[in-house]
Amino acid sequence: MRRNRVLKYLLEKEFKQMLRNPIMLPLIIALPLIQLILLPYAATYEIRNIQIVVVDHDQSSVSRALQQKIASSGYFEIAYHTDTYQEALTHIEEGTASMILEIPENFEREMNAGEEVQLFVAADAVDGTKASIGTNYLNGIIQDFSIREREELAMKSPVAVVQRELPAQIEAIPVFRFNPGLDYKTYMVPGILALLLTLVGGILAALNISGERELGTLEQINVSPVRKVDYLLGKLIPFWIMGLVIICFGLGIAWLLYGIVPKGSFWTLIVFATIYNMGFIGFGLFISSVSKSQQQAMFIAFFFLLIFFLMGGLFTPVSSMPRWAQYITYLNPTAYLIDAMRLIILKGSGFADLWDQFWATLSFAVFFNGLALLTFRKTAK
Repeated sequence: MRRNRVLKYLLEKEFKQMLRNPIMLPLIIALPLIQLILLPYAATYEIRNIQIVVVDHDQSSVSRALQQKIASSGYFEIAYHTDTYQEALTHIEEGTASMILEIPENFEREMNAGEEVQLFVAADAVDGTKASIGTNYLNGIIQDFSIREREELAMKSPVAVVQRELPAQIEAIPVFRFNPGLDYKTYMVPGILALLLTLVGGILAALNISGERELGTLEQINVSPVRKVDYLLGKLIPFWIMGLVIICFGLGIAWLLYGIVPKGSFWTLIVFATIYNMGFIGFGLFISSVSKSQQQAMFIAFFFLLIFFLMGGLFTPVSSMPRWAQYITYLNPTAYLIDAMRLIILKGSGFADLWDQFWATLSFAVFFNGLALLTFRKTAK
């Protein structure tokens, strides 16, 4: 009974400190709101408004039709027309354009004759991702334009000419399951929910004990009969509740803004969020207990969080990483939660499909809370 009263008083102290903190309550609301509004739009591989320079040596109706198709795609903006490739290259070097399309002479004549036509495309590859994706976009538009032009030509040509010049077309009709529109925001939102839990545990909890050490509050705890288990529980439970509030609020924002509703069990999602949240709070308390100042705790927390985010599959799939990096992700708890959140929310997976992620997340929670308990000393160092 006495232990329960002590824990109750510790929890009251923590909640009062949270309520008195002018930043904490706005943070609970602003953190998921800002992250879910900005990141899905900012962190996307869908590239638009690529500045392109066109060098048109043909100046024909067909070359102008191709330029019109490129400009109307929404991915490109024809910023300049030049007479030579060297002039176009100047815009690339100055940074006022990202790509060059050079259309050769006799483009229309060769198209009408059914001959193979080669266009020249150059891209500024300082940003390799933008260059690669932009080139793929442009090639797709050109191929589609070529097919449609040949089809229109075939309708005006004799049957013999059509058979000679136009081979049979094979069309593959793709079906995209679980994300039919290939919307990158749909892919990002579950990962951002995992990011929110990571920030709550990894940063706020990491600053807690070190902050009390700087204020001298920890010295009062040292001379009190409070057990370190109760003290750490008093720290863990409020942040655990705060994490659950943020994840529920985040799910509501995802539904209101993007229409994303978990296809799997809501309670399965909450179980994973609960275990991971407790694990990362333990991680934050461990950092806080071994740090002598908030500045030191913040530096250590950011060092590890940066690794967890970049190697957790938030922005790029783990399968696309080098083999050595994939092995490291086996020790990354964030990778397991991001994977589980996407499978639950987008695919509707249940516990039977998520045993690997469940045991990995649970092991992480037990390990770091045990480590926090072992490293925290209720005596002055």
